Amino acid sequence: MKYLKLIVFLISIFNYSSMAQINSNNKASKVVSRTLNGEYQFRKMELISGFIFTPDGKFEFYYSYGASDRNAAGTYHIEGDTLKLKSDKKGEHDFAIDKQSKKSGFITIKISSPDAYLASTVLCMCLVDGIEHKFFSDNNGLIETDITSCDKIFVQHLLFPDVFTQINKDKIDNNYFELSLLPSLQQVSFKYIDFIIKDDVITCYPNYFLPFEDIEFVKE
Repeated sequence: MKYLKLIVFLISIFNYSSMAQINSNNKASKVVSRTLNGEYQFRKMELISGFIFTPDGKFEFYYSYGASDRNAAGTYHIEGDTLKLKSDKKGEHDFAIDKQSKKSGFITIKISSPDAYLASTVLCMCLVDGIEHKFFSDNNGLIETDITSCDKIFVQHLLFPDVFTQINKDKIDNNYFELSLLPSLQQVSFKYIDFIIKDDVITCYPNYFLPFEDIEFVKE
């Protein structure tokens, strides 16, 4: 009889644990299963952009503003009222380092592109003891600084801005770099950008890609 009571007690504990796990999984499932369906647009002056969401957790994005046409595709998930996007584009990888060397003089960067205009619209940011020093490419795609060394070097395209690309991961010994634009430049990574969704409106704060106030993507 003593053993029988023990067995019954253990079974009851197992059943309680199983039910608790099932309830927990159901709650998690409800959170994960929240999806969107349809198109959300944001318009401002000459700008038109929008998301197309599908219930299977995928999205497409389009954007047109002046001479800048951009796009993205990927997956999304919702945590509470926060919409998180994971683009197929890998952030911080808009430039490729084709060549680098140590030369006398200041830090110099040469941007290569079949389109000379694209090469002339690049921002370079050098960090020296935590202080930002900004330089811009000229009409020939050349960035000439007035510093001989720095701690980190970042570059960003001004016509197709995304997260800064760091062109050195370790200590900088070289001061001459030749960079080329990667084909994914026109795409958007949405890295570090979180959106808030309430009812049929998606909002976000001004950021490196959308430097505007009152950003609202409204469901069509």
